[in-house]
Amino acid sequence: MLSNEVKQKLINIVTEENFADSKTERLVYSYDATPNFQSLPDAVVSPRNTIEVSEIVKLCNEHKVPIVPRGSGTNLCAGTCPTQGGIVLLFKHMNKILEIDEENLTVTVQPGLITLDLINAVEEKGLFYPPDPSSMKISTIGGNINENSGGLRGLKYGVTRDYVIALEAVLPNGDLIRTGGKLAKDVAGYDLTRLLVGSEGTLGIITEATLKLIPIPEARKTMLVHYHDLAAAAKSVSKIIANKIIPATLEFLDQPTLKVVEDFARIGLPTDVEAVLLIEQDGPLEVVERDIKKIAEICQQEQAVSVKIAASETEADALRTARRAALSAVARLAPTTILEDATVPRSEIANMVKAINEITEKYQLTICTFGHAGDGNLHPTCATDSRNHEEMERVEKAFAEIFEKAIELGGTITGEHGVGEMKAPYLEWKLKKEGIAAMKAIKQAFDPNNIMNPGKVFAKETRKRVVVAR
Repeated sequence: MLSNEVKQKLINIVTEENFADSKTERLVYSYDATPNFQSLPDAVVSPRNTIEVSEIVKLCNEHKVPIVPRGSGTNLCAGTCPTQGGIVLLFKHMNKILEIDEENLTVTVQPGLITLDLINAVEEKGLFYPPDPSSMKISTIGGNINENSGGLRGLKYGVTRDYVIALEAVLPNGDLIRTGGKLAKDVAGYDLTRLLVGSEGTLGIITEATLKLIPIPEARKTMLVHYHDLAAAAKSVSKIIANKIIPATLEFLDQPTLKVVEDFARIGLPTDVEAVLLIEQDGPLEVVERDIKKIAEICQQEQAVSVKIAASETEADALRTARRAALSAVARLAPTTILEDATVPRSEIANMVKAINEITEKYQLTICTFGHAGDGNLHPTCATDSRNHEEMERVEKAFAEIFEKAIELGGTITGEHGVGEMKAPYLEWKLKKEGIAAMKAIKQAFDPNNIMNPGKVFAKETRKRVVVAR
């Protein structure tokens, strides 16, 4: 619990209306979108500007009070759960677009800005911010930066880190630093911008970000391709890329996902096929038409049973919305939904999906698989019930095997959701002891008192790895 001294000093910094420590208010910020990691913070503090953030951090560092920075709580790896107590730092006041610079093609924003609000604002000026996490209607830019979020357009356009060119951040001792700038080139010193992106709030508090924009694409076309064979769908993905075509979107949904999404969205998705690819291309009209025609030919050569190009933007938007609604659709099946993101080289997608299906059958679970086929980022999603302890044990074993298989195929335990606390025990599988030691040295240098989102990324114990015979 916070001492009366610390509590009063926090109130003095942010005013009483921006300090909350009632049980009801603490309960609201005790969990995120990750099951089974709920934990009450000691207080919720809402700074109004960077100076207040700096004063809060200095105070917490002096008294060794943990700080958990938080946006909308869409985190899927328990990264914003205050499992060590302390304060939740809420950015509801720091949610503004500070500048849209059309000469330098940049936008400068505060961390609490909703992602979709940013996208809509720049598109009104004919500009484009490509990162589009499925949670973009409610997720914040600060959260996107802390997790290095991806999205449906990641194959062609990259992820959040590819658009962050400058940051303002408060370090764990309260010092304020600025990294990068509105520059196409900058190699002055260590790349602290890249270090902070994806650091999950463990190295500092981001208070402002300058993001790169690009001109909005002239045209866009969307298609849905049906397959009776998973391997054929996966082979199509590889062949499209091998033909030097990089679609804006190249998404995969398996049959269980199709069934629940169609039941949810009612837009006429097929439920009698093994898989579909949702493919979108954008750019100059002549390039889009040429690429879509070639992609259709490739898919037909690879045993697609149906290739349908959306007849209108309304139809295309319905397909994109249905894909983004996959998690919500699966969540209707059971009280608890666990969304993961094992990632493999795209050439191994068929093997990974096959392994997921085998693991699902082995542990008698309901797992739907969808994801970003173009970059190998798959989302096996389990519908379960956290109150059923025996089933949750099977779920944990199943995901451990899924992570292990991903690494065996040259992949990783997370492609875009982050490590947080949920995946921390598995991180050494990917990075080895030496990699963990290097990261801990960086953490110690920045945050010797371990106040920044403690308990995240670094596990107390590494899960024992067991090579599973198949």
